[in-house]
Amino acid sequence: MKKLILSLFVFSSICMNTIAQTAFPFDVKITGEGTKNIILIPGLSCSGEVWNETVERYKKDYKCYTLTFHGFAGVAADNTNSYKNWETEIARYITENKIAKPIILGHSIGGGMALLLAADYPTLISKIIVVDALPCLGALQNPAFAANKNPDCSPYVTRFQAMDDKQFYAMQKQSMPSLMTDTVHLEQAIQWSVKSDRKTMAEIYCQFLNTDLRETISTIKCPSLILLESAFSGMKPVIAEQYKNLKKASLQYADKGLHFVMYDDTAFYFKQLDQFLN
Repeated sequence: MKKLILSLFVFSSICMNTIAQTAFPFDVKITGEGTKNIILIPGLSCSGEVWNETVERYKKDYKCYTLTFHGFAGVAADNTNSYKNWETEIARYITENKIAKPIILGHSIGGGMALLLAADYPTLISKIIVVDALPCLGALQNPAFAANKNPDCSPYVTRFQAMDDKQFYAMQKQSMPSLMTDTVHLEQAIQWSVKSDRKTMAEIYCQFLNTDLRETISTIKCPSLILLESAFSGMKPVIAEQYKNLKKASLQYADKGLHFVMYDDTAFYFKQLDQFLN
């Protein structure tokens, strides 16, 4: 009987550990044994593999926590399609795993997430690095943009789900070159999109479009590095206006390339990260 009870206890402990590891709306890959911590957040539909080169460069000095959100890049969706919920859950992951003062590195919607985390949880974060994201994407074309806190995302969901796999692939193949000049990773990024859950993609994209952090970032206290694609260099006054409330920010513009700065201008990207981290 004692052996049975012990076996049940061990089994229960294993189950509880499994639940604890899967109770977040993202998968986490931990690499490196450094004493400092980086949490890497990918953009819309992307796998955490988008950070492979970054992790390889810094894993000797940092412990890297690379996220892939559920519903993106072939990871099963779990009906937690809320941009705000994802932010809350990242903060919970940091707290529950006792990750001391991590640096948050985010691309695109992940960059927006880095801004949110630093604003809402200032005691958790040491620094943030934002790769090609703005506090308010909607205001880029309309400075008077007003966010809808409860947007109707059904038109986006309907549009994405109405396409079959062949049509969706064709759309991604046509649109992705407007985000990336690097041909080595182009097909990989397309495949991440094709393998993503359409409902998750549509809802998160819609919610991100209705996010306005222009005032929110005024509460950020930590040093912030903002890396922007080369196309934004012709809009510096507009970009500066969006980031004017981020007091400890360094805005740097890539010399070439598009949205995937880490691929399109790798030399610029790593030069900026090296300087900021060291």
